[in-house]
Amino acid sequence: MPNTSRPHGLPHRLLALATGNWLARGYLTVFALSVVAMFLFPESGFAPSALLLTAPLSYLVTFLPFDPGVEVDGAAEWSALGFWVVWLLLCAFVNAAVLGALLTRSTNAASPGSRAPLPRVPGSSERGAMDTARPASPRSRRIRALLAPAVDNWLARGYLAVVAASLVFFLVAAYLLPDPGFAGIWPIMTTAPLSIVALLVSAPAEWASSLAWLSPLLFSAGAALSGLFNAVLLGRLARALRPREARPAV
Repeated sequence: MPNTSRPHGLPHRLLALATGNWLARGYLTVFALSVVAMFLFPESGFAPSALLLTAPLSYLVTFLPFDPGVEVDGAAEWSALGFWVVWLLLCAFVNAAVLGALLTRSTNAASPGSRAPLPRVPGSSERGAMDTARPASPRSRRIRALLAPAVDNWLARGYLAVVAASLVFFLVAAYLLPDPGFAGIWPIMTTAPLSIVALLVSAPAEWASSLAWLSPLLFSAGAALSGLFNAVLLGRLARALRPREARPAV
């Protein structure tokens, strides 16, 4: 009588990804050391490093009405600090699962329900088949395989929509508004941590007066690449979290 293995729930799969390989465990170790250093040396400036390690999710705390930096006393201060610590740990856990998914094979690579290629009909025109189904080059196939996780699931596509909205808002503010203010903070937060590199690359153009107009474009291009990289990671996580089909025990 065949037995089917019971599929694990989402928290169990997340935990397995966040602790199942050396990359995820190494990230959690670095994060734990940064948190310990932040509490042991509160004046040394280790808090931004913990936020950067857990970006971009950790930056969502700025949308909340309170955080550890607000001027409150008593229970409100401890509540804000406790929530911030729990949120930081949750962000680290999700990022560890994302890194763990990098070393996990996608369940879509060899899906049991995938269709096999149709056999060639003997009477079909071979010239027409060669014109309509030319094989792609190995490089293009590798690029498509690398970028596929960024567009084949709702999690990555939703994230890319948020990134696109933040970039459009930034470009409109930078080129059409008289005072863009802090419009650049939105693409920085949505595409962190690599958006920090894009900001550093575009900074020299901002300093040169003749190239100041080019700085928003350079930063937007770097932030877009950072967002695409994050979307690929999220897509791989979404693939790894899909429940696998139960197989009968032999």
